[in-house]
Amino acid sequence: MLQKYDVRNANIMVHVGGKLLPRQEAKVSVFDSVVQGGDAVWEGLRVYAGGIFCLGHHLDRLHASAHALAFTDIPSKADIRRAIFDTLQANGMRDETHIRLTLTRGEKITSGMDPRLNTKGSCLIVLAEWKPLVYDNTRGIRVISSSQRRNNPQFLDSKIHHNNLLNNILAKLQANVAGVDAAVMLDPQGFVAELNDTNLFMIKDGVVFTPFPDACLHGITRGLVIDICHSIALPLQERNLSLTEFYNADEVFATGTMGELTPVTEMDGRAIINRAGRNLLPTLQEQLHLLIPKLSEPLLF
Repeated sequence: MLQKYDVRNANIMVHVGGKLLPRQEAKVSVFDSVVQGGDAVWEGLRVYAGGIFCLGHHLDRLHASAHALAFTDIPSKADIRRAIFDTLQANGMRDETHIRLTLTRGEKITSGMDPRLNTKGSCLIVLAEWKPLVYDNTRGIRVISSSQRRNNPQFLDSKIHHNNLLNNILAKLQANVAGVDAAVMLDPQGFVAELNDTNLFMIKDGVVFTPFPDACLHGITRGLVIDICHSIALPLQERNLSLTEFYNADEVFATGTMGELTPVTEMDGRAIINRAGRNLLPTLQEQLHLLIPKLSEPLLF
């Protein structure tokens, strides 16, 4: 699914390094670490009906990722909140909005890899756009398995929500060539990790399964689904899962901020056939929608 341009985003204001700038002027230096080496961390936020979903969770993860990468001058959560609210207010956005929150290591005094060249502190970017959910969580998506492996801690820990996304992009290129919506990325042992952009779950005989979060991002929506399963006494297991198990699942779905809970209808040309006849995904979707207003932080304007 290719995202479409929304004309309302032509004149948005973007927060960059402490300033609100028109879209055409919103830029970082060519010496910024995000340009030099993809040296940045990020979060994707969703605005629903005057509130930002799980904002606290996202800020916790942003701070944890920046700390793991030894960023200096990390903005406080209060300052980041203020920048987000200011950006939304400047654009009159209160619903149906996606926020790409990025924190770079900042500008270098000269080109180079060494973080000691970063002497000006980190740079916060708040990019808010009018945008619907990326995936259609009623029609569903088709996926293929990618030859591109997902990173695990022996290479680059997926618990750091970093901007080095080239392996995910390579997987997405394979999905594009195949004419499907996304690609399944495996871990180095050949077990399913996640999609190139979202986490994965499967349901078989009334039990919900999801891969260990070793080579996948510990997604916030993923965590909520696990909590929901526990709260409604739906059996759930985290374990290694093969492609064959996913091919033969009763239901498969992806989870993420930009798609909520999205059914996967086909994997590597195999239709996902619900042989059990019991549809559990609608129940999980309903439970998530009940949580959205409860877990959304009200806008302060």
